[in-house]
Amino acid sequence: RDTGGRGGEPMGAVAPVGPRALAILLSCPALVEPQHHETILAKAYSLVEILGSDERAALVAEWAQAPQAQLRHAVRCAHEFIIIAVLENSLSDPIDEPVANAVGALGLLYAASEGSAHALEFSAFTNDAINAELAADETLLRQDHRRWQQANVFSLCAHAFVLEPAAKASVLKLSSMDQMSSEFEGAFFRSMFTRSMHSPFLLLRVRRDHLIRDSLHQLAARAAELKKPLKVHFIGEEGVDEGGVQKEFFHLVVRQLFDPVWGMFIQDDTTREFWFNQNSFESNREFELIGTLIGLAIYNSVILDVRFPHVVYKKLTRRPCGFADLARAFPALAHGLQQVLEHAGDVRELCLTFAVSHEVYGERKVVELIPNGAEVEVTNDNCREYVDKYAEHVLHTSIARQFQAFNTGFSAVCGGPALELFRWEELELLICGNPNLDFEALQRATVYDDGFSAVHPTIELFWEVLHGLEIELKRRFLIFSTGSDRVPINGLGSLQFVISRHGSDESRLPSAHTCFNHLLLPEYKTAEVMRKQLLMAIQDTEGFHIV
Repeated sequence: RDTGGRGGEPMGAVAPVGPRALAILLSCPALVEPQHHETILAKAYSLVEILGSDERAALVAEWAQAPQAQLRHAVRCAHEFIIIAVLENSLSDPIDEPVANAVGALGLLYAASEGSAHALEFSAFTNDAINAELAADETLLRQDHRRWQQANVFSLCAHAFVLEPAAKASVLKLSSMDQMSSEFEGAFFRSMFTRSMHSPFLLLRVRRDHLIRDSLHQLAARAAELKKPLKVHFIGEEGVDEGGVQKEFFHLVVRQLFDPVWGMFIQDDTTREFWFNQNSFESNREFELIGTLIGLAIYNSVILDVRFPHVVYKKLTRRPCGFADLARAFPALAHGLQQVLEHAGDVRELCLTFAVSHEVYGERKVVELIPNGAEVEVTNDNCREYVDKYAEHVLHTSIARQFQAFNTGFSAVCGGPALELFRWEELELLICGNPNLDFEALQRATVYDDGFSAVHPTIELFWEVLHGLEIELKRRFLIFSTGSDRVPINGLGSLQFVISRHGSDESRLPSAHTCFNHLLLPEYKTAEVMRKQLLMAIQDTEGFHIV
């Protein structure tokens, strides 16, 4: 065939090439060199593009069975081809056919890696040139997002493995903004035609001392409005929600729901992470509320301080979970089960059956892992099955009611194609933020106003003092100045942080507009005064009546 794949110009007659030959050819290290890109790689990627479904499956199988080094060579060739093509011509709208063909081939390599016993790290498939272009020009991502919503049109969003988590977060934000805009306009026109008030916002009016009750009641009553832009008002307070009030709302409500007093979650002694309490007396509504709140936080671009084990994110993305996940989430329990597997003698000596028991408020409860499990001994022959069933019980069966309610609340807000771009590892970053507190990056990205500049003596003192604080005090500063101590998925350098001069009276404390990440800093003259006033300001970070 002489077609270029996606309806492009003919690329010249080429001989038919089978999947095995293509797998070997595209894994050749020599093809990394630019002189081979147009003569060999471009034509080979166009051949991959026109393969039928059976041939594609065969090519994936060939790569999945290949040594890891061969798979890595093929991935490197595709990346180098894309990088040079993008550097020479930039990303276009629509994407140039050679680049699209190479991304398509990279997608088959990604599928092969996922099914291989020697899988590559998922970050091996992100392309630096593509992400650099998207980061430099946000209109490119908007254009690609529009293409993604069309049928039979190539888009990078449909090949999310090439995108960094930050780019995926931007796609999710675009999708959220589109839905919010649609809901906003719908409420406006309904108000016009029905002559009744329909708020364009999801407005929550809550009392601090009845936070959970008010949140439950209002979210249940406004279930159809969850995709409107969120506004929060603390009754009796003056704060206007331009973003900062909702940050505090999420912080407080999550802290209360994870409090041991509520009994909804238990904390592992080793990891200090929270897991669903299988014996909780709380109704499904409370667990659904947690899921809804996490969904709302994602939808409204708020980072949360939640400490779930990784397996929660795997479950949310419908990834299989087993003993390895149990070992990471509950290391002490997994260690005991591993000892059963490694027992040198007769496992029957351990007197185990296919049943587990645990105490529920003073009473002993027995749960069978298989039918009549209490009567089935664990032996050397079935101990692997016992461990797997135990892991399934802990991770799935025992908390099925609680997790299903949680997942229902989460999906009510966040279910949709945009969220499916994320792997579970990236979903954790999206919810909890980047763990790296890089204040040097924040300093480089900061903008100054009202007479301040990067070289102003007060600003130099400010960064000297801030960099010298302990990590916990730095987190308090973030809460004070931005409303959250969590870092966006693409780091502190992505914050639009502003510092303005706030007079010359050194007796005044710094203040902040958290909704705008805006610090108001008096013109302190010494490091001693700067440190004293800054520490006093960040001690009490709850409440927006002062800001």
